[in-house]
Amino acid sequence: MTTPATIPHPANSGLRVDLNPAAAVERNARFRGDTVVVRYAGGDLTYARLDDKAARLAAVLADGGTTDGDRVAFLGLNSGSYLVTMLAAFRLGAVFVPVNFRLAEAELEAVLNGSGATALVCEEGHRESADRIRGRTSLARFLLVDDDTEVPATGAPGWETWSPLLAAALPAAGVAAKGADDPAILMFTSGTTGTPKGVVLTHGNIWWNSVNVELRLDTRRGDVTYAAAPLFHVGALNSFVLRTLVRGGTVVIRRGFDPGQCLADLVTHRVNSMFGVAQMFAALARVPGVFEADLSHLRSVVVAGAPVPPSLIELYAGHGVLLQQAWGLTETAPFATHLPAEHTLAKVGSAGIPMPFTEVRVVDAATNRPVGTGEAGEIVVRGPNVTAGYWNNPQANRAAFDEEGWFHSGDIGYLDEDGCLYIVDRLKDMIITGGENVYPAEVERVLSAMPGVLDVAIVGVPDEQWGETVAAVVSVDDPATVTLETVHAWAAGRLARYKLPRRLTVVPAVPRNASGKLDRAVVRRLADGQG
Repeated sequence: MTTPATIPHPANSGLRVDLNPAAAVERNARFRGDTVVVRYAGGDLTYARLDDKAARLAAVLADGGTTDGDRVAFLGLNSGSYLVTMLAAFRLGAVFVPVNFRLAEAELEAVLNGSGATALVCEEGHRESADRIRGRTSLARFLLVDDDTEVPATGAPGWETWSPLLAAALPAAGVAAKGADDPAILMFTSGTTGTPKGVVLTHGNIWWNSVNVELRLDTRRGDVTYAAAPLFHVGALNSFVLRTLVRGGTVVIRRGFDPGQCLADLVTHRVNSMFGVAQMFAALARVPGVFEADLSHLRSVVVAGAPVPPSLIELYAGHGVLLQQAWGLTETAPFATHLPAEHTLAKVGSAGIPMPFTEVRVVDAATNRPVGTGEAGEIVVRGPNVTAGYWNNPQANRAAFDEEGWFHSGDIGYLDEDGCLYIVDRLKDMIITGGENVYPAEVERVLSAMPGVLDVAIVGVPDEQWGETVAAVVSVDDPATVTLETVHAWAAGRLARYKLPRRLTVVPAVPRNASGKLDRAVVRRLADGQG
């Protein structure tokens, strides 16, 4: 009988492998330093230049006291400086805090205080807002980006312009090794319905999402990805951008989304992958000549963040572009499910199947027991891409995670007979009218397909007779053709009578946040005549 051999070095299993993206960028700088990694109007960057600039900023931050575990915030639009700041933080082992540049000052204060950030890198367009709240935060270091031609800055009292500091700094040597459980990013959820919560995304969360994406989508070394959706949103940052930096590809960055510019960029740069919300692709579809342009290099197009009208998917598919729906949250880094390209039309309207290393269930919200096929319930998720928890918020952690480690998303959906997930709505957005449950997303899907309707939001508003009634807020091509009567005529054969809107408000644009999600608090005010 043979005695089994012992393993002398169990750490070689790979469980302690360094997952820090900054280490991968440093590697790329060494072996393919002349490759352009960032295409940006404010200044392109090669891998060598990106790594050098991040190493210099890391040295500047370290000189100011930033160390492993500290939080470094960035306040500004999409830019090369965003990526430099993130990689500099990663180099030091610090936690990167991307700040929503659209926040009001009170919200900005809450995020900066909640994160405990001690250093802030800021663009000129947001400096004054930061100045007004700086005394009520933990911030001790204020760096102003002054070398971006897209957002010129010349300096201001109490701010250090970063270009002379970077020029004088000796690049920091080495990159902090980081494992799967080490925090990487502290990303605050949108606070349209309450105080934003800080979601801790670890280096492992980022890594496993990337593995899921690579196993499911057609991504390749050297790919060009397009980043026009806000990078403070996890969908834009962690769908393709971070992984592109790691794999040696190129990121085309725009400060914001312009449909005409987007079309030109897709063609000129032969873009392979892109993340966006439905409204971006709807706007792109209205650009003259879009479907005559050469989009043959566009292999992986993910649309998520808000419900996607089936008509939009069918429109693009008819022209050879497959919009691949996905579902997830900031807490799932971001994708929990994805609909493979080959099922785009067969399962139109579905958010897909669970990612390879992610478990997804639909459960009864009251009992936490799995429900049957086709039955709606709360979607719960478990896997290595799921957040380690909320920052300094044990109460939120207790509410979000059950004893078996399932994360409760608060989204309502159902699984069909093939295991494909369909999103119904948010649990908290359900309308109860006359004792009947109405899911706004169901009504929104029907009305979004109505001719002349550009965008739609459905909310419940108080009603003396029914408790709540269904109200629609829409943006339209021609207000004369979209009335409550024409809406009823369109929807009557598609929705039960109690689901039909009883109020209609026409607005120039339906309020949405930077992630493309409806700002239902503002929508309710508009629907109630308070807008």
